Amino acid sequence: MPNTDAARAGLEQQLADLKARQKRISAELAEPLNRDLSEQAVELEDDESLEGQAALIGREIASVHRALLRIENGSYGDCVRCGHRIAPKRLAARPEAALCIACANSER
Repeated sequence: MPNTDAARAGLEQQLADLKARQKRISAELAEPLNRDLSEQAVELEDDESLEGQAALIGREIASVHRALLRIENGSYGDCVRCGHRIAPKRLAARPEAALCIACANSER
């Protein structure tokens, strides 16, 4: 049985960090474009990269939220697909993990 208090604390910290990153990216994306056309091209490329990062962070935030819900409902540490226990080392490395290694590898 995983230590849910430690997992909750780690996940809440991870969530705070992700939200801070998301806020910084949103602020960068909200900045007006430079008037110089060549600079605009560079800025637009940067914005595309930032938008990709924002989408990834959004998915990570959702994953952390789901892990916190699993803690609340008592299913944290159980694979959401097969129901087997997720290895403690996997949860230590990825506290938001919802799948055991076997199920995660079968998705690839």
